[in-house]
Amino acid sequence: MREINLDDKIFMKRALFLAKKGNWRTSPNPMVGAVIVKNGRVISEGYHKKAGLPHAEAEAIMNAKESLNDATLYVTLEPCCHTDKRTPPCTEAIIKSGIKKVVVGMKDPNPKVSGRGIEILKNHGIKVVEGVLEEEVKKLNEFYIKYITTNIPFVILKIAMTLDGKIATPLGESKWITSEKSRKFVHLMRSRVDALLSAYGTVLKDNPMFTARIKGGKNPLRVIIDPELKIPLSYHVYNPPPVTIAVVHEKNVNNEKIKYLIDRGVEVLFFSSEKVNLKWLMEELGKRNITSLMIEGGSSLNSYALWSGIVDKVMIFIAPKIIGGVKSYPSVGGINYKTLDKAFEIKDLRIKKLGQDILIEGYLRG
Repeated sequence: MREINLDDKIFMKRALFLAKKGNWRTSPNPMVGAVIVKNGRVISEGYHKKAGLPHAEAEAIMNAKESLNDATLYVTLEPCCHTDKRTPPCTEAIIKSGIKKVVVGMKDPNPKVSGRGIEILKNHGIKVVEGVLEEEVKKLNEFYIKYITTNIPFVILKIAMTLDGKIATPLGESKWITSEKSRKFVHLMRSRVDALLSAYGTVLKDNPMFTARIKGGKNPLRVIIDPELKIPLSYHVYNPPPVTIAVVHEKNVNNEKIKYLIDRGVEVLFFSSEKVNLKWLMEELGKRNITSLMIEGGSSLNSYALWSGIVDKVMIFIAPKIIGGVKSYPSVGGINYKTLDKAFEIKDLRIKKLGQDILIEGYLRG
């Protein structure tokens, strides 16, 4: 196994720190950071701020105030080499700069790059070291990796529940199961994803805004499953901004509400099946460059999402409360169930304390 020296890890850590400054605003591009080192000292840095703006490598090169001859570039993701985008290839800028060594966190899974950027650099006499802090880089860009390799968004299922697995009382009371600290964390997550998915039942009950109410946060696009157009036009989700996509059954195509919604700036997406196919919906959202999505719904939508196989990651907030009651709403409802030997399994579990609440997050196995 190839050993990675300590300096490479230190400078790549710095590049990762810079990448995170992109603050999930680079979609559909990845978050990337770059550090240029010469004679053991950092002489320039850069990170990708937003799609359409210079990539991290190009920004670091532009920011340099001295010669880059014989310098080393540390970059979290393989430099791009294609022209099918709004910015020029970073490989060209690196070759022209005089940089003689490039340390890469991970290969770019984009089929238009995927090793070609590294090969081009090597063909021009530049030494390339790969795989430094690769797992950390992959974690940072898990949204991008899923999207660029499948053309469908990375999906997070978010659930807030009591210790006994309830998300609401029999009367639908759910405000607030979890603490303010947990709710603030949810707003942070909203600001990181491209879209939120919910359904008419949750919207009718709570009239949520589905916005990220944190300083400097971006609001996600709202995707609302409303087959029969039951949500009143006065509700928050039908009053952009932020942008809303209403998912409606095609039998309502001539409903007078449709024209009103479109005139208001709501996009209407029609489906023809008896029940909306969530895999189809994810494909449609992928066509709109939505790389990540968080589900904030009720028992039925949580169940349907799991059984549809669209969920990549779960984030379950557990409050130290017990509601009880057979008619209270469970976190995952529906009539379908799995036997214990075939239950949905979660891997790579992480547990975090948020005030008195516990956040459990992990990935759907398979």
